[in-house]
Amino acid sequence: MSPNSYEKTDVILDSIADGVFTVDENWRITSFNKAAEQIIGITRENAIGQACKDVLRANVCETDCALRCTMNTGKPIINKPVHIIDTQGRLKAITISTALLKDGNGKTIGGVETFRDMTVVEELRKQVQKQYSCEDIISRNHKIQELFDILPQIAESDCAVLIEGQTGTGKELFARAIHNLSNRRKKSFIAVNCSALPDTLLESELFGYKAGAFTDAKKDKPGRFALAQGGTIFLDEIGDISSSVQVKLLRVLQDKTYEPVGAVSSQKADVRVITATNKNLAELAELDKFRSDLYYRINVVKLSLPLLKERSEDVPLLIDHFINRFNIIYNKNICCLSDDAMAILLSYDFPGNIRELENILEHCFVLCNGNVIETKHLPASIGKIVTEKISDSSKFRTLRQMEILMIEQALRRNKDNKTLAAKELGINASTLFRKLKNLDIKI
Repeated sequence: MSPNSYEKTDVILDSIADGVFTVDENWRITSFNKAAEQIIGITRENAIGQACKDVLRANVCETDCALRCTMNTGKPIINKPVHIIDTQGRLKAITISTALLKDGNGKTIGGVETFRDMTVVEELRKQVQKQYSCEDIISRNHKIQELFDILPQIAESDCAVLIEGQTGTGKELFARAIHNLSNRRKKSFIAVNCSALPDTLLESELFGYKAGAFTDAKKDKPGRFALAQGGTIFLDEIGDISSSVQVKLLRVLQDKTYEPVGAVSSQKADVRVITATNKNLAELAELDKFRSDLYYRINVVKLSLPLLKERSEDVPLLIDHFINRFNIIYNKNICCLSDDAMAILLSYDFPGNIRELENILEHCFVLCNGNVIETKHLPASIGKIVTEKISDSSKFRTLRQMEILMIEQALRRNKDNKTLAAKELGINASTLFRKLKNLDIKI
C-alpha cells in the first residue's frame, strides 16, 4: 500500500467516533485511530507495534479475547461489553466488535476491532437505578415511588406492618427493605412461609420446643422468634394460619412473650413483626375466618403492592435489572431484548408478577447464545397467550406503536387524567401533551 493510501486510511479512521485499531497475525497493532487514543489514553505512535493486550488492557484479553475468537472462527462479534483500564488506571466500560481483516485475494492478514466508550451510558444507568430504586426494589411506578417515600419513616418506628399483594409482587423485598432501613438491621431477618407448614409444625417452628415435649424432641430447639431476637420476623401468607396459632401470635404482639412447646415459663420476644398476605384479611375478619383482634394488631401500617400489569412502565427497568444479574450468574454478555420480544413482554399480563418475569428471563438466558434475546428464546406459552390477546387488533412492531400503547394504557388507568398519566409514565405533563399531538392519540 502506498504512503498516500495509508494517509487516506488514517483520515477515514479518524473521522469515526468509535475507537478502531487493526492487528496483524502476530497480534501487533498496525493502525490506531484518534477516537482510540482518546478512549484508552495512549497515542497512535506508542500504540502501533505493541501487542493489543498491552494497549487495550481489557478484562477479557487473557482468557476470552474477542479478537482471537474471531480470528479462530471467522465469526464477527458485535457489541460485547467489557471493561478496560486506561493509562490513568481508571476502569472504563466499553463495548467491542471484531471482524477479520483480509487482503485483496481474500487471505486473512489480521483483524480489526472497534470499541465504544460506555462510561456515560453506565453513569446514566446508575443514576436511573438510584432514582428508581430503594434497597433491592426497582420501580418508576408512582404508587411504588410513594411507598419509597414513606419506607424510611415506617422503618424508623417499631410498629407492626402488613404487606398486601398477590404472589410475586415483591412482598418479602419490601419486608427486607424495612428491616435494612431500621435500627434492627444489624440483627437477624427471619422469613417464615406460614402456608408451607401444617399447624403442628408451624407452632414449633415459630416458638421452638423443649426436650421431651413430644416423642422426637431429644433436645431443646429454638424457634424462629428466638432466632429473630433483636431483629425482624417476616410471616408470609399470614392469612393461612389456624385459629390456635393466631391466638399464640396475638399474645406475642400484645405481651411480647411466648411459650415454646412443652415449656412451663414464658420467654421475652424483642422482635419486630412484619406480615404479608395475598388475601383480603379485612373480609376474612368480617366473616370470622381470621381473628379481628389479631388483624388490628398486625395492621398498624398497611402497604398494598400493585400487580405488575398495573405498573407496565416498570417492565423495561426490571428486564434490565434481571439481565445484569443473569449475565453474572451465567457468565454471558446479553445486552437487551429485540423489539419484538420486548413488545410481547409489554403485552403480557404476568399472572405470576415480578417472579414470573424473572423466571421468563432466566429461561431466555438458558436458550440464548447471542447478545440479544429474540422472540424464539421466550417460553412458547407466552407468545401464544400474547398472540391470542392481540389477534383482534393490529400488531404493534415498532417503537412508535409501543409508545402509543403505553400512553393509552396509562390514560385509561388514570381515567384520562393527563397529569396523573404523565406522572405514572415518568415524564412531564408538557411532554405528554406533545406526544399526544405528535402520535395523534385521541382521548
